[in-house]
Amino acid sequence: MKVMKIVLIAVICIVVICLVVYAYYGGFKRLNIRIEESGGETVVYDSLTGDYRQSGELMDKIYYSLLNDYKIETYKGYGKYFDNPKKTEKSNLRSEAGCVVETADLGKITELPSGFKLKTLPVQRYIVSEFPYKGKLSVLFSIMIVYPALSKFAEANGFDGDGAVIEIYDIPGNKIMYRKEIKEK
Repeated sequence: MKVMKIVLIAVICIVVICLVVYAYYGGFKRLNIRIEESGGETVVYDSLTGDYRQSGELMDKIYYSLLNDYKIETYKGYGKYFDNPKKTEKSNLRSEAGCVVETADLGKITELPSGFKLKTLPVQRYIVSEFPYKGKLSVLFSIMIVYPALSKFAEANGFDGDGAVIEIYDIPGNKIMYRKEIKEK
């Protein structure tokens, strides 16, 4: 009996800890999904083919290169994910990753060497939502929660559920902004 009590207490403690961690990183966040016009940010990025997990490393590489080599500090990460990983082979997944350039530094990006890719994100209507950012676990939880919700919203409104998704990691704002491109079925 004493062993059973200890096991029960241990299991309850583990469950409580898991629930607290899940809640802290946004697991119970109620999503506000809507259609809204957004975009217009200038990004420095590179393209990737393969596992989407590579994008964080590429964002960091671009961030530190801009900061250390060109004295351009960015506060927002950028990722664009073109393919649905449930329907596309991992080795064929296409994405872009990089950093959003702050308005004050836009003049400096003209001095970047040709190895950097630059573009301005189109201002258009997207399906949008936000998720709290409190660390890398927030990204994992957001993938499990936000992506299915965006696809469900798209399909419920007559759009293709597999459109590309842009993620903006707003570090000072402690949030991840999601923009799903609106594609007709």
